[in-house]
Amino acid sequence: MNETLARDFVVGTRGSQLALRQTELVLRPLRVAYPEVHFAVRTIRTVADRHPDRPLHQLPDVGFFVKELELALLAAEIDAVVHSMKDLPSAATPGLTIAAVAEREDARDVIVSREHLTLEALPLGARLGTSSPRRSAFLRVYRRDLEIVPIRGNVETRIQKVDAGDVDAVCLAGAGLCRLGLESRITQWLPLDILPPAPGQGALGVQVRTRDRRAARIAAAADHAPTRHAVAAERAVLTRLAGGCHLPVAAFARIEGTQVSLEAAIAAPDGRRIETVAGKGLITDAEGLGRSLAEDLLGRASDLILGAQER
Repeated sequence: MNETLARDFVVGTRGSQLALRQTELVLRPLRVAYPEVHFAVRTIRTVADRHPDRPLHQLPDVGFFVKELELALLAAEIDAVVHSMKDLPSAATPGLTIAAVAEREDARDVIVSREHLTLEALPLGARLGTSSPRRSAFLRVYRRDLEIVPIRGNVETRIQKVDAGDVDAVCLAGAGLCRLGLESRITQWLPLDILPPAPGQGALGVQVRTRDRRAARIAAAADHAPTRHAVAAERAVLTRLAGGCHLPVAAFARIEGTQVSLEAAIAAPDGRRIETVAGKGLITDAEGLGRSLAEDLLGRASDLILGAQER
């Protein structure tokens, strides 16, 4: 037995059922690869957890889903953190790195409606719940008549608001419902050409301290290289645009052999305009492709980007 590896390995996560389920999914291959290690899970409340009813744009700063987790990691109170990659701020935190990105679930968004009505079938002026600027903007491109209702809370809470009649439907990441075993509540998987996903959506990452070689080695057992390259390309778009949860930007990459194809888009908040760019490159330069397409977006839609950042 390798005594250096055999020490406890503590993984930090948020306390929602989805966060705990996602952490367990990531831990499965780690436990198989390192049976001598005792893995423990520690839940940590973030700013977003402490203010579940406050709209995201009213929260104090970026990183409201992850800041407390990262602080605990930097303080060596935990060995790693499991993140939804779409929740990570675009700028990397000094001293921390993503050591692994697990194989991605379906990246598409879904509609959950009270009467099982699809997006097309929802009545004129239907109330649709989401706090995501991306979902709000792109859905307005397709259905400008929708009344977008800001809605927060975990997956179960948002679905309950549909059942209670507070809204006619909600829009959520499909991966979350699948991981919770709630596939039966999905009314419709939205096509990518109607609602392209957020950068990193459907993917889980393992964050460790940059100098912690033991943690990086253990975390690598969960890594799926094609997903890692795809997410790197997508997040490079967001990083170059200096965007986060407040920017209505979408990006989705596909890996085919040694090639990566990437589409990125931004929509006006009112849905009256959308700009889309696309390109291909080698997976070895996935981030370079993302930065290049972001430059294209800056050239074509700088007014949309600046306007969204000032909101």
